[in-house]
Amino acid sequence: MQDEGVIVIGGGVGGLVSAALLAARGRDVTLLEAQPGPGGKLRAVTVEGTAIDAGPTVFTMRDVFHDIFADCGSALEDHLTLRPATVLARHAWGPRPDADRLDLFADPALSEAAIGDFAGAAEARGYRAFRAEARRLFEALDRPFLRSPKADPITLGWRMGAGGLPDYLNLRAYVSMSRALSGYFADARLRQLFGRYATYSGSSPFACPATLMLIAHVEARGVWLIDGGMHRLAQALATLGRSNGVRFRYGTPVREILVERGRAAGVVLADGERLDAGAVICNADPAAIGAGAFGASVRCAVTPTPAHRRSLSALVWTARARASGFPLSRHNVIFSDDYRAEFDALAAGRLAQAPSVYLCAQDRDATDDPPAPPGPERLQIIVNAPANGDGAPLSSAEIDRCTQAMLHSVSRAGLSLDLGDSAKLTTPSDFAAMFPSTGGALYGPASHGWAASFRRQGSRTAIPGLYCASGSTHPGAGVPMAALSARLAVACLLADCRRWDRASTSWFSRTAMPGGISTRAAMTAPTA
Repeated sequence: MQDEGVIVIGGGVGGLVSAALLAARGRDVTLLEAQPGPGGKLRAVTVEGTAIDAGPTVFTMRDVFHDIFADCGSALEDHLTLRPATVLARHAWGPRPDADRLDLFADPALSEAAIGDFAGAAEARGYRAFRAEARRLFEALDRPFLRSPKADPITLGWRMGAGGLPDYLNLRAYVSMSRALSGYFADARLRQLFGRYATYSGSSPFACPATLMLIAHVEARGVWLIDGGMHRLAQALATLGRSNGVRFRYGTPVREILVERGRAAGVVLADGERLDAGAVICNADPAAIGAGAFGASVRCAVTPTPAHRRSLSALVWTARARASGFPLSRHNVIFSDDYRAEFDALAAGRLAQAPSVYLCAQDRDATDDPPAPPGPERLQIIVNAPANGDGAPLSSAEIDRCTQAMLHSVSRAGLSLDLGDSAKLTTPSDFAAMFPSTGGALYGPASHGWAASFRRQGSRTAIPGLYCASGSTHPGAGVPMAALSARLAVACLLADCRRWDRASTSWFSRTAMPGGISTRAAMTAPTA
């Protein structure tokens, strides 16, 4: 298997990183992507001739990408210009925008002081304790879980070892994030703010385990701005792969993953062309495999994700808009009055009547007083939505109601938006079309309940030679997690190749006839 090529299906972050790492290790790699270019969810939309990030907007865990570029013989800084954010996000609650506005800073001392000014000294002390707990959870799980192959609870405990036993016994898996936050913050606004970190994995703070508080520490470790936008990261990863010999074929959808003699053997493209390979890495949501989107022969490779376990989808507006009345920073969140009602509606498959709104002002710096650009500015606006995009699409009347609800929500914090005539809206139906078999879910399965992380699809599938790498697989959702999933998939593939090579050599040695290896041996070597 050493000389056989690898096919990577999908040019999202997981596929791009997988391809680059394998090529850097001397593998023959072909990446197939149905869209005209790389990125997957890390995409841009062109509005009035200007590219606007329409996917992830927050770049964290820079060290993950530093190591990937280094392992591929390059440097992250040679491809991208990164600037640290001083303000992580600006948060607001209506209808008193001046009194109910709070920034979180890269400097935790500034955040603590801001929280003290906003809600009092007791809440500042609560933030200090929360921050310590988020850090403890992250450091306990970083190596044994996030950067290691999928584990069950017993294996995770073994990896953490005797020294990690106190942390293992206190991973906060059996209490919801919402309930745990009540132990740190009496102020409902702060519980809402820090509960929002659950949505980074497309989940509800009322249903996900408090373990996910670690996401707050991931962000506190540093947020970076990429000059030109987040979609430049996808372009940089594609360039990195190409420099190591990856062949890219865009506009090339895959119809079927081939299985021969019990293992993945290549793919058939939508136009009928067959491509053979020794292994296949699938950068699609595993739900697509389980639903038969890549053929009946691989449906058994993964455990299907029931619709009720899907993560959130979204309504995403991208616009060249005029904003006034509220001092936007780069990242902004305007919260609803009733967070519980918002998530109850989403759980019931409905859009919230009064949603919380995230706005990324892409022409502004992440500082406490960034100047407003002259004229229209690039905005991405997100409202959470249920992942039911495989049902009836929103009607034009429903879309208009959604837009008006979003505009009303931001107006309560004093923000006036003129989206103009060229704004583009991406709905759960649109996401379902882009990412088949997901209903538009953007984060894979939701992280609800203590066992959710252990149910997530791992790198290996039930079919030898077929691997998964994406933000919908282990270790979790988000850009750095997708990159880590790729690193794990590559490690599993290479380990399996070595195991296959050893097994083949041993088997051939045992069955060799005088004068050489028999024809039967060459035809019937085991497939591991």
